[in-house]
Amino acid sequence: MTAVAELMDYDEVLERFDPVLGLEVHVELNTNTKMFCGCANVFGGEPNTNVCPTCLGMPGALPVVNGTAVESAIRIGLALNCEIAQWCRFARKNYFYPDMPKNFQTSQYDEPIAFNGHLDVLLDDGEVFRVDIERAHMEEDTGKSLHVGGATGRIHGAEHSLLDYNRAGVPLIEIVTKPLVGTGARAPEVARAYVSALRDLLRALGVSDVRMDQGSLRCDANVSLMPKGTEVFGTRTETKNVNSLRSVERAVRYEMTRHAAVLAGGGTIRQETRHFDESTGSTSSGRAKETAEDYRYFPEPDLVPIAPAREWVEQLAATLPELPWQRRQRIQAEWNLTDLELRDLVNADALDIVAATVDAGAPPAEARSWWVSYLSQKANATGTELTALPITPAQVAKVIALVAEGSLTNKLAREVVDGVLAGEGEPEQVVEQRGLKVVSDDSALLAAIDEALAAQPDVAEKIRGGKVAAAGAIVGAVMKATKGQADAKRVRELIISRCES
Repeated sequence: MTAVAELMDYDEVLERFDPVLGLEVHVELNTNTKMFCGCANVFGGEPNTNVCPTCLGMPGALPVVNGTAVESAIRIGLALNCEIAQWCRFARKNYFYPDMPKNFQTSQYDEPIAFNGHLDVLLDDGEVFRVDIERAHMEEDTGKSLHVGGATGRIHGAEHSLLDYNRAGVPLIEIVTKPLVGTGARAPEVARAYVSALRDLLRALGVSDVRMDQGSLRCDANVSLMPKGTEVFGTRTETKNVNSLRSVERAVRYEMTRHAAVLAGGGTIRQETRHFDESTGSTSSGRAKETAEDYRYFPEPDLVPIAPAREWVEQLAATLPELPWQRRQRIQAEWNLTDLELRDLVNADALDIVAATVDAGAPPAEARSWWVSYLSQKANATGTELTALPITPAQVAKVIALVAEGSLTNKLAREVVDGVLAGEGEPEQVVEQRGLKVVSDDSALLAAIDEALAAQPDVAEKIRGGKVAAAGAIVGAVMKATKGQADAKRVRELIISRCES
């Protein structure tokens, strides 16, 4: 059983140390085929079915570079404000691991396709932190190991392991930051915000589905500490394959408190990889971290260098879509949002779904109100992501339209949304099946009004005497009689008109 690590209080960590971060994000590209062969690049197939002699590393099988993957790499580099190499090549990164069939990974070492970039990251309070990018390079993914029989799903304690090579050879872009200094207390937040911003950027480029839950976007978080007053980086640890934004933040914070406790106790930090445990928010030791020399890099002899023509790079630059921060600025101006309102939308991960609702015809204010209030409450109550709710932007826009045309009140509209969420069909079907349409027939409303006035003659007399505020009691009675399906404003108008006649 692994011993529980000693941790230092976070405030004390910040009093004694300065954190240094380094974030390595691996992005699986959504090309049709793998990086160096024609096997299908799909998620979730039967084990070991999307394989061939090339991605299995069979003798004599030769790789061929996926041109679309190179194009995606250049577009990513351009969007990250990187320089694009005029000449670069692949290398062999040599190490043994059971789910890597060739015993080396075809990657890029000292000659990446993109380098020296940056990404400006918006923090929760509106502050912008610039993350400098060291490089973005092309490589291939490894396969997967499934450890069977243990309690944790890891190799320790497992009875045996199964290997699935379907993922071996899937195109990857690894994006590596320069050391991030000066983050202070906000280091965990900066890490989360950076990965979130990078995910949004990659989604906008259309180069990956960026599904962290499926491993198509994974973050390795490097953390070290410098004692206050020094400028020499401490020994780093690398928490591998963190697969959610919240976990990135938690892993960085945990490692800061663990490092500080070790250093304060006179110990030394071991340069190693670590695993993050979602259930406890803690990390555990993996393996000693190799240096570049340990990998015995050498140029890949079976692949020619890549020399992107400047004209091609310029053509790709012209295809870049509206980038997330540009889109946010445009939306803020078009919707007349304050900085706080925009930040709330972004932090709730609701901007895209609200924008889709507006594109479906809803006014921005109503679309934003529905998603960040009522539907957010529904998502929180069920522990569901807002975007995973079983209702589409088009359906929400339809409900908003029904309210605008007077067919629904706001209260009835919420019932319609509940019906859609329950799987009862489109909004119009829910209205029909539940009988929720507003009673708009004045004759029916007048009948209910006359009944309410007769039942409360004293209130009727007050209204006739000019005390129109008393009409509220009659409005309430009519709304009750019509099961909330009357337009309260119209009911009030009819009551006053009735009492004046």
